[in-house]
Amino acid sequence: PAKPKEPKAPKEPKAPKVPKEPKPRAPRKPAVERKPRAPGVPKDPGASGMAGRKRKKTDGGEKGKKDDKAGEDEEERETERAEEQRAGEGEPRGSSVSGLGVKKEEMEDFTFDEPCLKKQKTCGALLGKPAVLPSSEAQALRNELNMNWDVIELLSTLTCVEHWVCVNIVQLLREENTVPFMVRYRKEMINHMDADAVRDVQLVYEEIREIHKTRFSCDGSTMLLWYEDLSFQSSASVSVSLQYSPYKKGSKLTKARRAKALGLEGAAAALMDAPHALDLRAWVKHGLSSVEEVATGVEHILADMIAKDPETLTYVRTLCENSYVTIQSSLEQDIDKFHLYFDFTCNVQRIQSHQTLAINRGESLKILTVKVNIPDRVKSDFTRWCINNRWRPKTFAREELNQIIKNAVEDSYKRLILPLLTRSYRTKLTSAAEKESIAMFVRSLRQRLLVRPVRGCVIMGVDPGFRHGCKLAILSPTSQILHTDVVYLHNSGLQNEADKLRHLMIKYSCNRVAIGNGTACRETESFFADLITRGHFQPLDVSYCITNEAGASIYSVSPEAVKEMPDLDPNLRSAVSIGRRVQDPLAELVKIDPKHIGIGTYQHDVSAGALKAALDGVVQECVSFVGVDINICSETLMRHLAGLNAGRARSIAEWREQNGPFINREQLKLIKGMGPKSYQQCAGFIRINPQNIHRYTHTHTHTEGRPSRRVGCHASADNKSTLPEKPAAKKGKGKASNSVPASPNPLDQTCIHPESYHVAQRFLTMIGGSVDQIGSESLRQCVESKVRASSVEELARSLDTSPETLKLIIDGLTQPPGFDIRQNFEQADFKRGIVSMSDLRVGAVLTGRVDNTTLFGAFVDIGVGRSGLIHKSKITPDKLPASQRRRSLALGPGERVEVRVLNVDTQRGRIGLDLIRVLQ
Repeated sequence: PAKPKEPKAPKEPKAPKVPKEPKPRAPRKPAVERKPRAPGVPKDPGASGMAGRKRKKTDGGEKGKKDDKAGEDEEERETERAEEQRAGEGEPRGSSVSGLGVKKEEMEDFTFDEPCLKKQKTCGALLGKPAVLPSSEAQALRNELNMNWDVIELLSTLTCVEHWVCVNIVQLLREENTVPFMVRYRKEMINHMDADAVRDVQLVYEEIREIHKTRFSCDGSTMLLWYEDLSFQSSASVSVSLQYSPYKKGSKLTKARRAKALGLEGAAAALMDAPHALDLRAWVKHGLSSVEEVATGVEHILADMIAKDPETLTYVRTLCENSYVTIQSSLEQDIDKFHLYFDFTCNVQRIQSHQTLAINRGESLKILTVKVNIPDRVKSDFTRWCINNRWRPKTFAREELNQIIKNAVEDSYKRLILPLLTRSYRTKLTSAAEKESIAMFVRSLRQRLLVRPVRGCVIMGVDPGFRHGCKLAILSPTSQILHTDVVYLHNSGLQNEADKLRHLMIKYSCNRVAIGNGTACRETESFFADLITRGHFQPLDVSYCITNEAGASIYSVSPEAVKEMPDLDPNLRSAVSIGRRVQDPLAELVKIDPKHIGIGTYQHDVSAGALKAALDGVVQECVSFVGVDINICSETLMRHLAGLNAGRARSIAEWREQNGPFINREQLKLIKGMGPKSYQQCAGFIRINPQNIHRYTHTHTHTEGRPSRRVGCHASADNKSTLPEKPAAKKGKGKASNSVPASPNPLDQTCIHPESYHVAQRFLTMIGGSVDQIGSESLRQCVESKVRASSVEELARSLDTSPETLKLIIDGLTQPPGFDIRQNFEQADFKRGIVSMSDLRVGAVLTGRVDNTTLFGAFVDIGVGRSGLIHKSKITPDKLPASQRRRSLALGPGERVEVRVLNVDTQRGRIGLDLIRVLQ
């Protein structure tokens, strides 16, 4: 309900913007009213919301009214377009937030040196979705956050995402939807944004929610002013928490607080409002023995007011940004690793992210000293502006009072503002560098996880070593351990070891070898290459590849490895992990902490919490989009599926062990802890392949000695299955299975979500097909014929669904059984010979694969035992495919590239490369 004492309510343009919840310290509404005028960062210092003593109200009431009226007209047009979409009239139109759309269209195509804003479409927008939160949702959000400014407007401004998209994302997040679910099954609501863009919006939204928790750390009036000022001063380049820093509650012993405790706040107010009537001698009282002490206390209070005035801070930041601000590092210890930063000077606007992180690391190790130098002229310009403009008394002031103001301005600049600016620059640079480093880490991890698996062959994993020998593990096509052994390839008796290898390779028909890239990798590679060249493994056609073994040793002693391979030596577990990384990189690498799999840079210098959240998000995204077969996947893999966690994954594994394989997705509802929301989030990413039901039943019946009751759980010749007659009883409360069907559903092996099954059935009836034809050529031809005759949009309207949902249904029906999105990605390179670093010549053109991407370039494996570096200056737009030119991180692990050798430093083991092109 509205509070009667708020007079500004009639000016609000929208119904949801009603007066706020009953908080006595939040009566001010002009900031909310002026929000439609703040799509970006205003440069006019007079636009500040801070209640300074000399505040200039230059905004004007008429202009605000016009802006409010424009906002109302725009929202009305938005509603009309939404109604047209619901009625199916016309084509989808663009978003109402035209200013943001224009900004994105004006962006350059190539943004390698800058983080890209958002990877999203700006056409085909609204699609019948609301442009504002429903009234009840908006009020609930305000009540929860206790804020007197528009959260959605602020979120849209900070993220450069359309207002209506932010509305939908916030609503979806409040409904506990996961990012993978939103990106795949709610595309029309988020305007086809990718997972990274949605996560960026989610992080900013969570930061805003976190800010409100700090509201009790300062007094109510100051917090209110900060809220009001935040509406205008926020931008994508300035952290919300950084803007809050001037308003943080300081120590109880600050000079300003001591002066206020002595009752001098009134004297400071009088000095600015009516200095002609101020008599400092009248303020000499208990605790103050002289006029000089009164003057000093007033100076401290004014200095504190100046340092917390947003208009003043905006002005001084403008002076500094237009000046040449440098960061200097000087040598304290002779450490070669940081020699590039000895006497290093750079403009604060041009310093690179990797340089910031390197300097921070050197400073933390006490090797470098860092200083932000602000030119002296900033102080003189700032002092002149404060005395003559912002902090000029309203009436005539005597010379001694003017001197107090001047002293307060100088004290505020030197003691408060200058340290604040230095901290803010360092914080801003570090924050931007951390975000870019995490973004690089995320993209590298995604490409490492989505490397195409090597299917259908027996593979040998080799963990190289000198003293303790090379550990071998031979794995079946389904990653089962067939044999483990140790061979000594770098001592005497090499012929015996070679014969032993040949015997094992022929015995298990193994023609693929995966060699870890750790110690003795080069020597082991030479040994295998020599045997292959001499035809030692005939009649087998053997080839090998080098794979990154980072994290294998850590995994080999982890609880997951002990549980999975309890009777195996840890060294042999490493060989198993190396082999499985080639067979199925995603399933194996999710068992290892992403920070330990050899990607990214400066992972120990960025925020551990932010990095973990980002990496967990991309792992969940990869696992979900690839999909998991619930009957053969590991419990570790299930934990990373959208909608599941460790507890639900354990419950699924236990149910599977007690009752046999899952026959359909509906049986997931029987799992303990699986509520409607969890089922909705995970069901579309879970696959139930009939072939794997047979495999699961056969494996568990014959290899584990299980009772024969499992035989009745697999699909029979007529493709029908039933649940076990008497599933194992569970302790505690169970779920009734009466309403869960016991027959298989062919749609369960597709990416179609159960909530769309009825649409898929109607579509199949429309084209004259059936679920038994899923993935067949005949069904694909029927679908293509129907789509040619009628567009997807027309078919979607006739089926009462969205085009995005119908496209997903078409993909699910036409993709072959067992379809894997990773088949379009690159696979591990197998080879039979080697080239040494000494064979390289400057100017030679080679092909290689990106091994790791850093903030300063990309490392490429060109097959000589050392990765070469393509510096970021060599990665230019004309060398990249059009699809990669808008990415701030142009290359990622796994991409094949053609390079030219620029220089070879054999002594330091460094190779400089130039990018020629990316191979598709």
